[in-house]
Amino acid sequence: MITAKQLSEAFISGANNISNNRQKVDALNVFPVPDGDTGTNMSMTMGAAREDLLQNDYSTVGEVAGKAASALLRGARGNSGVITSLLFRGFSKGLKHKTEAGAADLVEALEIGVAAAYKAVMKPTEGTILTVARVAAEKSRAALTDAMTPAELWDLVVEATEEALKHTPEQLPILKKAGVVDAGGQGLVYIFKGMQQVFAGQGMVAGAEGTEAAREESEAATVVNAAGEVEEVDINNPYCTEFLVMRDNPEHDPSGLRAYLESIGDCVVVVDDEEIIKCHVHTAHPGLALEKAATYGMLTKLKIENMIEQHKAQVAAVKQQKPAVVPVDESLTAGFVAIAAGDGVQQLFTDLGVQQIVSGGQTMNPSTEDILHAVEQVPAMDVYVLPNNKNIVMAAEQAAKLARTNGSRRVHVVPTTTIPQGISAMMAYDENADLKANLEAMQAAAEQVQSGSVTFAARDSDYDGHLIREGELLALENGRVAFTGTDLGSVVAKVAKDLLREDSQFVTLLYGAEVTEEQAAAVEESVRTLLPEELELTVAYGGQPVYYFLISVE
Repeated sequence: MITAKQLSEAFISGANNISNNRQKVDALNVFPVPDGDTGTNMSMTMGAAREDLLQNDYSTVGEVAGKAASALLRGARGNSGVITSLLFRGFSKGLKHKTEAGAADLVEALEIGVAAAYKAVMKPTEGTILTVARVAAEKSRAALTDAMTPAELWDLVVEATEEALKHTPEQLPILKKAGVVDAGGQGLVYIFKGMQQVFAGQGMVAGAEGTEAAREESEAATVVNAAGEVEEVDINNPYCTEFLVMRDNPEHDPSGLRAYLESIGDCVVVVDDEEIIKCHVHTAHPGLALEKAATYGMLTKLKIENMIEQHKAQVAAVKQQKPAVVPVDESLTAGFVAIAAGDGVQQLFTDLGVQQIVSGGQTMNPSTEDILHAVEQVPAMDVYVLPNNKNIVMAAEQAAKLARTNGSRRVHVVPTTTIPQGISAMMAYDENADLKANLEAMQAAAEQVQSGSVTFAARDSDYDGHLIREGELLALENGRVAFTGTDLGSVVAKVAKDLLREDSQFVTLLYGAEVTEEQAAAVEESVRTLLPEELELTVAYGGQPVYYFLISVE
């Protein structure tokens, strides 16, 4: 039988295993656009459960599974993270009220988890994490015997997930063409294999530097996002080390010192003149850095700071400052939350009446709890949420369910998948209309917008008929890769022209953080020469990261 302690350690081990392998999972993504990658989202989702289980001891498997599921749901990021959380939420229902778990209990829990995940996805796609989980449940049910131990059962689960994963390229042609398996399915295999090691009596999969290091990482490797929440980041080299070297030989080339520091750490800066060498490095071995530097001369102005301790202090301060749920003002008809990145874009939503902005988007998917926290800072009972990204819609829907469960708010998700859709939805809101009419109007407005964007290709890819090279300008039209190019003005102009319809009247260009005013003006000129004169063209600063331009045609 599986005890509470074993199940807790299994979840922690699974979280460590996906964390250790998240970059491998990220690398499986075939979509060439920079995005919130699958491995990172699943790792951060599982990390939420790991943090809770490391800090608490629970007495039954039902309690362990329930608490882990709650943490996973709140920490879920991106579609892959939400699906992972739903699998384990269903899993927890199968173990509810159980003190220990046998093989049959694990099978039933897995089946409930799969059913919950499929139910939550409007149009389930085979060849994904859903398929891998379903096959594992089906094959473990078929192989289950009365004499089977939990460890033996979980061996079958892992074997089935690995076999199902191998077949995902046959189910999704895009995977076969890229020569990879499904990223979400691979992530689930890593999680299940981490759990398998505990069930087999082999102990937990360690974090980057052992289980205790994983505990410190979960507590300390954090930053504060715009919603006032704590987010996990990766700190492999915890000591910020700075010093000056008083050169004993001006001819001694410091390039060797720079290369050495890069071999033992990151964030390396080495600047020199005839008298000194100024050094900065993040490393796990500050003594080695100092020892090597001493071969170049006398050391002075040494400073070594433990970034883990710094982050712990920051986390503690943020948690103390976290505001309580804002009371509802019954006089307010509705409130609004939008997910957006870029100070210009965020200001646009604020000007349109959005009370709370959650910082995030394609490259930074906010968690369910980030969105829930923002909702609870809006003083209205009815709150509209605009995800503005297809990979955030599921997290917003889970936040809505949590808000309804705790009775704090009635949340209505308008499933916008782009920033232009979100802006149009806000403009369609009528304070004199009722809830149903507004939801219909906002959704209709979002669907009528033609959305485009221009970014860079994050990786070489043969995607959807396009041979794409890393670093090329990448044009997307209504979420699909349209073409690549090298000249920003001509690429933006072509996207805008492609999105035109017979009744189009307005074209809006929002330029990103990496585009200067001069570049934006040049692009505006290129677009004006290509568009009909009667169209109204607006160019404004968006400040969004990664995307050079967001294009809206209405």
